[in-house]
Amino acid sequence: MSDKPSRTRVRAERQDNLGWGLRVVVTLVGLLLVAPTIVVIPMSFSGGQTFEFPPKTWSWRWYGEFFGSDAWMSSLITSVKIGLVVATIATVLGVAAAFGLDRSRFAGKGALRSFVMAPMIMPGIVVAVAVYAVFLRWQLNGTFTGFVLAHTVLALPFVITSVSTSLAGYDRTLENAAASLGARSWTTFLRITVPLILPGVLSGFLFAFVASLDEIVIALFLQTPEIRTLPVQMYNSITLEIDPTIAAASSLIVVVTTLALLIPQLVRRQRSTS
Repeated sequence: MSDKPSRTRVRAERQDNLGWGLRVVVTLVGLLLVAPTIVVIPMSFSGGQTFEFPPKTWSWRWYGEFFGSDAWMSSLITSVKIGLVVATIATVLGVAAAFGLDRSRFAGKGALRSFVMAPMIMPGIVVAVAVYAVFLRWQLNGTFTGFVLAHTVLALPFVITSVSTSLAGYDRTLENAAASLGARSWTTFLRITVPLILPGVLSGFLFAFVASLDEIVIALFLQTPEIRTLPVQMYNSITLEIDPTIAAASSLIVVVTTLALLIPQLVRRQRSTS
């Protein structure tokens, strides 16, 4: 009998040690991921002629260069337009695909799901070469439509994953209850299903937008002097010349993507507390 409390105490100590170990690892990984941001954002406020960390003088100069440059603003507007269109199309298709995969039962369902999720798993350069070869025949290289189609393929898995997660905890008896009260299927979908899975849909929309906004490999293959996304402009800026304006552009992307990823979390927390 005396051995049981000691064993229980040893197990508890091991769990505590494991918990602290995981906390330390997570903290170190978090610091490693955040460290570049900590360096880039202060450099964007430097008043020097080149990259300086820590900055000797502080200035809004490079933000002025960014918003005052036709090339930078054109690439930013192009990226935002493409991202919004891609997010909209990917959300519509992703919601439909997630419902189809969740509600239907057929042979080869797992293979179809793997095929749809393949762009998230395959190396970006492989997808880029394949897209470039196909779009070259279809004369879609350097076109807005080509960018939208290519980025939609990449963004679709994020929407499907997000919506499928929401559907995993969805109670379908609510739909049966609505049908028993005389509600039509479309009314049930809009008034019951959509509000319940809205956090997943919103997360998918934002993930699709961020995936399109940050994508560079395919954009490098599809770009032309007339249409160029912000990541491509940043790549050219850092490879062809030393322009500290890229620090301002990078800081803006970090802030926008961080806010986009935090919005679904805030919505879910608000819904859970209300």
